[in-house]
Amino acid sequence: MSAGRAPALLMVDDRASSFTRYAARALPESLVLLRFAELRGDLREDYLRETAHLPAFWVREGVPLAEEARRYREWACELPTPPTRFCNPSEPRQHVAQRFAALAGLPHLGEHQVAWVRDKAAMKRRFRELGLRTAAFGRVRSAADVERFAAEHGWPLVLKPVDSFACVDTHLLRDRDAVRDIDLTTRDFMVEQYLGGTEWEVCALIHDGEVLSAWPSAMPYRPLAIVDGAMNANISVGTDEGPAVDLPALLQRIVTGMGIDHGYAHMEFFVVDGQVHAGEIGIRLAGCEIPANHGHAYGFDVFAATLDVYLGRRPRLDYRERRCAGDLLLPLPGSGTVRRVTSADELLRLPGVVDAVVRAGVGDTVTARRASHNASGHVHVVGESIGQVEERMRAVLDAFTIEVAPVREPDPVSG
Repeated sequence: MSAGRAPALLMVDDRASSFTRYAARALPESLVLLRFAELRGDLREDYLRETAHLPAFWVREGVPLAEEARRYREWACELPTPPTRFCNPSEPRQHVAQRFAALAGLPHLGEHQVAWVRDKAAMKRRFRELGLRTAAFGRVRSAADVERFAAEHGWPLVLKPVDSFACVDTHLLRDRDAVRDIDLTTRDFMVEQYLGGTEWEVCALIHDGEVLSAWPSAMPYRPLAIVDGAMNANISVGTDEGPAVDLPALLQRIVTGMGIDHGYAHMEFFVVDGQVHAGEIGIRLAGCEIPANHGHAYGFDVFAATLDVYLGRRPRLDYRERRCAGDLLLPLPGSGTVRRVTSADELLRLPGVVDAVVRAGVGDTVTARRASHNASGHVHVVGESIGQVEERMRAVLDAFTIEVAPVREPDPVSG
């Protein structure tokens, strides 16, 4: 990190992640955690112990947010250094987190900005207002709405909640029969035209309204294929294999058009017949282990640079590498009790593996979900090209074993 004492940072903490763990180590005297009582069950006891040295404010469930922000301001005044900066790395907490920051008098995204980066229909409208291509899209409330959209744009279609993330409740609809078993009244849904071509990701750091750098990622498989069992990986491309797109200019158009002052941006886009179509953007850290990929690919401390922009400082981006580096999420085939699992030490002995985390241990109870972040752990794999990294990832999958025994229901009590 850049020199000088950091101001205190209030960070939303709704799940343990590599970034929050890094921040807890890097800012032991100037990090304050913002937690939500309703999500207490998502924070494991070992993580709570790991971060017990940090002050944490818990937003109570069922209490008006304005009241909790008032209570927070009084509480923060008693801290040695009250926070003056704010970071929300959580996609699902975007609305409530930014509202809380506004009520607490901290830097935040405004209501329109939150809508642009959280509501996917509003996001795509804004993209088009900024002169970008997108897939055709529309909000839907019934199967009839979906069929009318398909009559104009054709099948297949992508159906998703406007506020979803990690492909939760997202479906590829190949024909009219596919939508009939989906209850469209449970959430605010939209459909969009399925785009061919190549799907890419790109991440960027923003300081004082300027896109400082952009890091593209290749995806061996699209997220919708991942939730149906395909290899779950992202590969940061530090070589010249990246897309033939001026990514800083693309992101700068969006950042300027949305009035984003600072932060970490994560975006998906498609290249179809040489033309760019904007997919989705989030102003928060990318999911899975994508940020760490960039650190491995370019040889710099990506989390330190990210903390800098949230602390209001311009980071030094000194790249010492130019290679490809990816995160491979290790499979979690089902819910139940783990009977056998390959260790991290075994994975680290495989070619190209530079980091390995296996979160599921023998005897642990695990829960699998239909989501793009469903995993029992992850590895980081490096190589000279996208192809070499992908080949090494497949070798990891061949070597990795996890056996999960379903939890048996108790026998009914006879009486």
